[in-house]
Amino acid sequence: MVADFRKRFWISLAVTLPILVLSPMIQSFLGIREAVTFTGDRYLLWTLSSVVFLYGGWPFLKGIFRELADKRPAMMTLIAVAIATAYVYSSIVVFGLEGKVLFWELATLIDIMLLGHWIEMRSVMGASRALEELAKLMPSEAHQLMPDGSTRDVPLDQLGTGDRVLIKPGEKIPVDGDVVEGQTSVNEAMLTGESRPVSKQPGDRVLGGAINGEGSVTVEVKKTGEESFLSQVIDLVRQAQESKSKTQGLANRAALWLTITALGGGILTIVIWLAIVRADFDFALERMVTVMVIACPHALGLAVPLVVAVSTALAAGSGLLIRNRAAFERARNIQAIIFDKTGTLTQGKFGVTDTIVFRDDLEEGELLKYAASVESRSEHPIAQGIASSSGETFKVEGFKAIPGKGAEATVAGKDVKVVSPGYLRENNIPVEDERIQQLGSQGKTVVFVMIDGGLKGAVALADIIRPESKQAISRLKEMGIRCMMLTGDNRLVARWVSDEIGLDEYFAEVLPQEKAEKVKEVQSRRLIVAMTGDGVNDAPALAQADVGIAIGAGTDVAVETADIVLVKSNPVDVVSILGLSRATYRKMVQNLIWATGYNAFALPLAAGVFYQSGIILTPAVGAILMGLSTVIVAVNARFLKIVR
Repeated sequence: MVADFRKRFWISLAVTLPILVLSPMIQSFLGIREAVTFTGDRYLLWTLSSVVFLYGGWPFLKGIFRELADKRPAMMTLIAVAIATAYVYSSIVVFGLEGKVLFWELATLIDIMLLGHWIEMRSVMGASRALEELAKLMPSEAHQLMPDGSTRDVPLDQLGTGDRVLIKPGEKIPVDGDVVEGQTSVNEAMLTGESRPVSKQPGDRVLGGAINGEGSVTVEVKKTGEESFLSQVIDLVRQAQESKSKTQGLANRAALWLTITALGGGILTIVIWLAIVRADFDFALERMVTVMVIACPHALGLAVPLVVAVSTALAAGSGLLIRNRAAFERARNIQAIIFDKTGTLTQGKFGVTDTIVFRDDLEEGELLKYAASVESRSEHPIAQGIASSSGETFKVEGFKAIPGKGAEATVAGKDVKVVSPGYLRENNIPVEDERIQQLGSQGKTVVFVMIDGGLKGAVALADIIRPESKQAISRLKEMGIRCMMLTGDNRLVARWVSDEIGLDEYFAEVLPQEKAEKVKEVQSRRLIVAMTGDGVNDAPALAQADVGIAIGAGTDVAVETADIVLVKSNPVDVVSILGLSRATYRKMVQNLIWATGYNAFALPLAAGVFYQSGIILTPAVGAILMGLSTVIVAVNARFLKIVR
């Protein structure tokens, strides 16, 4: 469509130049009438104008039949009626009727309409280009590993689950799968919006369409084709761009009424000028044509769809996937947001939060290093949390588990024990430090470190709060949104997390089946509520909320109960999606106001209300105003941005 409108515009513009030279009004204005008139010039003018009318005007003439067949007359109807009226009237004048030809107005009107549609199509295509860019991410072939260790290049559609592929440095990853051999870093920016390379090692998931970094890796295929993350992203983006917005319904109704007003106004204009004012027929006809041209709801038809396309493409490029357009628009009115704790506000894994040293002969880092050295030999979740908290460890010998109480080993020549409070009670070892009681009141797990028989300090662990959570909550509260948390954890842990990140309210010890009831409870306060969770355990609550937001969905993009899917596990993206919803609505309203407001100003001028004051609009000027309105609406939509 872009190429077609571009071609029709340039050809019509070229033919318009001799039409202008041959038009009597232009000749008189330029003072060249005697120099360019010749026998049969009016017939040449008619021939050239017929070319522009039939070739340049064809998209509009074709459009009127489609709109009338759908019983929804709109802008194509208006344009077609305007150019057909001008052409038929001028043709009759050429072949005998007294009057003035309007061929130059006809030609310039068609040129401007073609230019406006060309710009519109380019804008729409530009907004939807995210789909094309996503589709280009996937390579056409993959290096399949054969049983004998050799590789062969095969089309992607020949790969199945369980096959293994080799991905060389710098290549695009062809499938969704798990790394089984090798280490590398992967650029997933186009898929998730994550700007930094993500390190990958055996056991980690990779996404098709991402770009491999410096290492060569072997990947076992888990998903291909329509099941892949990229295919689901493309499908979600397409559905969102094609879905009808509630605001679009308003725009469609306004466009229909504007069409009726334009046609009725055009007829009323010519009747008043002919029957009451007794003006010349060609002048009255020109007023009618101008009214219908300037009333074209071209900009109105573009006002909302273009904003929808731009916002959806922007969101997808940042890892924010809109599944339900109406819910996305409701997000601008959110008054309260409920977060699931584990995996949403926290990382969902144990980690060290506090290190306490009882004596001055040891630093916190050294104490943690001793503890991590012992626990590096254990598979217990608490032990793994401590082990992962220290970058390096001492040499460990003679590791032994203390059943139900901890572990011990010889570390750098010293006897080191990492034990539970129960071990201390059992061995009558007192702990007199107020900080330990404070950690217990926060619901944290506390273990103690003994070196050569002496109690040296303690290490506290908890589900680690995401660094971004505090920032997200702060930003949401600045937006006037009440922030809450829903968790099955005990009240001590819930209170600690709530205090750390500044929540307004929390619900603790809530069973999965009770989460939806808690959402209802908040809604009963007459609040518009969003629920943010992992999209699986929180499915009933996501469905109950006014807006359901699945966060950290990773490759499981198609979370059926969520209205919006945030690919990255970053609570700040919730701020981004709510901010984008508000900005999108503002752009829609701005476009609707402009698209309808200019009509209220220009229609009286077009009808000739101020003719006695010397203010009059020709069809060509009316087309310029209409085209300018379209361009303004398109440009305004393109200025939409995601504010983080």
